[in-house]
Amino acid sequence: MGDRPTEEQIQQINEALFAGRRVEAIKLYREFTGQGLKEAHDFIDVVHQELREKCPEKFEESADKPKGCLGLLACLFLPVGAVLYCVGSLMAGRM
Repeated sequence: MGDRPTEEQIQQINEALFAGRRVEAIKLYREFTGQGLKEAHDFIDVVHQELREKCPEKFEESADKPKGCLGLLACLFLPVGAVLYCVGSLMAGRM
């Protein structure tokens, strides 16, 4: 462990950042240097910004997009809710 990662280690960190895995990049930096979480986070923030400016084409498209399922759930449950509402309205009208 040293204060500065080797070129090979920096390449591993960069690959993690290009793939959108910032947490992995921070862990790698800490493992390679023995630095604390804050120092690693600050370092990775600077490296990430520099890489974005130098080679934005290397970043995966999905890295900037949210990875949640909320949109999918909304697409599935909104139509179901609408159908149930219509059926409920029809049943209430018959009684």
